[in-house]
Amino acid sequence: MTAQKVLFVDDEEHLRLASRQALDLAGFDVDCFSSAERVRDFVSRSFAGVVVTDIRMPGKDGFTLMQELLEIDPELPVILITGHGDVQLAVEAMRAGAYDFIEKPYASAYLADTVGRALEKRRMTLEIRKLRSAVGGRDLLEARLMGRAPVMVEIRRQIRAVAETHADVLIFGDTGTGKEVAARALHASSARKDKPFVAINCAALPADLIESELFGHETGAFPGAMRARFGKFEHAQGGTVFLDEIESMPMELQAKLLRAVQERTVTRLGSNEPIELDVRFIAASKLDLERAASENGFRRDLLYRLNVVTIRMPPLEERKEDIPRLFIQLANEAAARYQRQPVDIPPATLAALANREWPGNVRELRNAAERFVLGLGPAAAAGGDGEAKSLAERVGEYERNVIAAELTANAGSLKPTYQALGLSRKSLYEKLQKYGLKREDFIPGDSEPPLS
Repeated sequence: MTAQKVLFVDDEEHLRLASRQALDLAGFDVDCFSSAERVRDFVSRSFAGVVVTDIRMPGKDGFTLMQELLEIDPELPVILITGHGDVQLAVEAMRAGAYDFIEKPYASAYLADTVGRALEKRRMTLEIRKLRSAVGGRDLLEARLMGRAPVMVEIRRQIRAVAETHADVLIFGDTGTGKEVAARALHASSARKDKPFVAINCAALPADLIESELFGHETGAFPGAMRARFGKFEHAQGGTVFLDEIESMPMELQAKLLRAVQERTVTRLGSNEPIELDVRFIAASKLDLERAASENGFRRDLLYRLNVVTIRMPPLEERKEDIPRLFIQLANEAAARYQRQPVDIPPATLAALANREWPGNVRELRNAAERFVLGLGPAAAAGGDGEAKSLAERVGEYERNVIAAELTANAGSLKPTYQALGLSRKSLYEKLQKYGLKREDFIPGDSEPPLS
């Protein structure tokens, strides 16, 4: 929905009439008031419009009205109209939260332009609130693994299907695609959610301590072992063990891991007594373990034990339609983390984000969102399309991403989308069909089909 409502407040009748005509011609829906007394009754946090008010009026003045309206919604754009002698007061009002001020006498085109910019800001504010509400209304899995691309819908289906089982899972994907996020989402969706989730980076464990870290040790098992110690596997009893970068595990340790996975027991260093384990193993790798096994770089029997279920995390290149919505969510999270106000993200910026390459995937996109929120640089840094694509393919991809970004910005609403893109309704429908885009996929909070 595009915000078009304007509440115009001025005690001078000729200014109300002239301004109403100018704003009507610009396509806005205008309600005029001769005083500020009743305006507050028309404004709420969901009000899809802006307020334009004169400062100097009998009774309640425009500055007081602005303060009352900003108590209802601090992000409501309020534009002040000021005479020549009130410019300093208007500047103070802007410091207090006013969107802008217009000095009398003003041109009709200038009024319409200022109102148009304020309405666009209001539209984006309400859109971001919808997205935040949609995230809060989704189930845990949708909130953690966001995306409407078919590949993400399928990943959530896989996780829902396996969550309540005890099956071990192998997750593979490029760096930054969210393998640990998927593992934590799987754990949180399972009956083990109230038990420990123990994440182990196999590449970061010291070679001389890795066996003790995983399996534990008894007193005196090696020099310096002054007391018995639980290993990480025991610590995860009842929960989940996440083995990240499992391809980095030494071959000799893979044999001992195989026994733990196969028999669900672990034996501490310095002991002969096996300890039963009640854990689910989730392993993650950025390498193709089938190829590694064929090249004797990974135990094939361990691979077959771990990949009862295999989940592949896609790179952003395969889910570009998700990038605008994902960037908005990441920017909102960053704003909350840094205690900043939500930032406006123009549709053109979202389209540029979707059209560039992200070799670091979601991790890189998150960094870009944080820089954008902190004002440390443009969100869409330099990046281009691969040279292997033809010109027609690049143009088509760009057009698809622009349409997807505009649909995201307009919450799936078609009219403001084809108007913003300068298309007819028929042309937009044809392009949606051409690129396989569905408007319902861009409506915040739309539910997915049930798992069959």
